[in-house]
Amino acid sequence: MRPTRVVLVEHDPAWAERFAARAAQLRAALGPRARLIEHVGSTSVPGLIAKPIVDIVVGIDDPDDEPAYLPELLALGYDVRVRQPDHRALRAGDPDEPVNLHCYPPGHDEVRRYLLFRGRLRAEPAERELYARTKLALADREWPDINYYAEAKSPVIDEILARAGWPDRGH
Repeated sequence: MRPTRVVLVEHDPAWAERFAARAAQLRAALGPRARLIEHVGSTSVPGLIAKPIVDIVVGIDDPDDEPAYLPELLALGYDVRVRQPDHRALRAGDPDEPVNLHCYPPGHDEVRRYLLFRGRLRAEPAERELYARTKLALADREWPDINYYAEAKSPVIDEILARAGWPDRGH
């Protein structure tokens, strides 16, 4: 664990360009193994403050079968940060332009949650504002590590998802 402060910045249209460039690399490297490639997280929502880290979700049929796709991601400069059943989290980019890459099966609940949440924030200004206020309030303190900040946002994320129609399954 590393104590951290969250730095939020105003939305930057360059984030969409950074996603597009990374998505093109991923499509070229993975071909049809990448069943979906989506820009998710706060940088994918125009007008929303965010940590300047582009989050990408890639739909891989079996993320646990690392030999089927991981060598290509490593060759693109990604490093594995998390290994969980049905999920791999990787990081790439220089410190000024980091990218988080999440590999899940395409129909996984987490993929569906990411896309529903992104859609809700893009479509509903009041939800986007609520989330921004929450993030600003939480960014105003030091956290034992970034995961504590992420967890502290969960109640508001769950509220927004519930209003978007997400079934509560104890997440």
